[in-house]
Amino acid sequence: MGKAEETVAIIIFNLFFILFIVGIIMFILQYRIKKKEHNTMLQNQFEIHQRELLSTQIEIQLQTMQHIGREIHDNVGQKLTLASLYTQQLAFENKAPQVNESIENISKIINESLSELRELSRSLTDNSIETNTIYQLVNQEVKKIKDLNLCSISFECNQKSNDLGYTQKAILFRIIQEFLQNSMKHADCKLIKIKLNFNIDNVQLLIEDDGKGFDVTKINTSGIGLANMQKRTEMIGGTFTLESSLNKGTQLTVILPIIE
Repeated sequence: MGKAEETVAIIIFNLFFILFIVGIIMFILQYRIKKKEHNTMLQNQFEIHQRELLSTQIEIQLQTMQHIGREIHDNVGQKLTLASLYTQQLAFENKAPQVNESIENISKIINESLSELRELSRSLTDNSIETNTIYQLVNQEVKKIKDLNLCSISFECNQKSNDLGYTQKAILFRIIQEFLQNSMKHADCKLIKIKLNFNIDNVQLLIEDDGKGFDVTKINTSGIGLANMQKRTEMIGGTFTLESSLNKGTQLTVILPIIE
């Protein structure tokens, strides 16, 4: 074999070798792309599943509370009403003053319990989250705080007529309620500011107080506090940022995507 043939053979070998290497590289790149696409698809499916699961949980909780509320009103409430009527009848028929006084005390306790049960029943069957916009819900809550005269509070919203889906609205409203309760009970604050901004593809909540603050690393992760609200926010694709330091107040930013 002459030099020319050897040179051609070497060139052909090198070409095949380069093509082989290129093929391996292309295979690896395609594998990584497909793997990334697959992982993205799995992540999207997981997020959709989490949102559906959370929505189902909230719906079940709502139905359960409404059922309990109706049972309290229709069953326990009626029995207490009947017991109250019995005590009134006993007081009317009995002539002994001491016995009548005891009966009247029992009747008073029954009537107070009945009143509390009716209030509880109304709160459990309340569908205000479903029937009101997020602006109306927050505005009602702000009015309650103002009536208490415990601190000053302001509320701004850039689009008062806009609204959210039930799950998003329920989570956002519960977050605001939890923050307000914590601020009034523990922060010793004098001012609370709430801002709600509707953007093109998301809604942003900014809420802050001028209270004594706390160490955010020591948030109680049990119960239904802000830590639990953070989990619910993230389950529907939102972000939850809580910032606080001693004697510098607390700031909370929540951003939720607007899902049609």
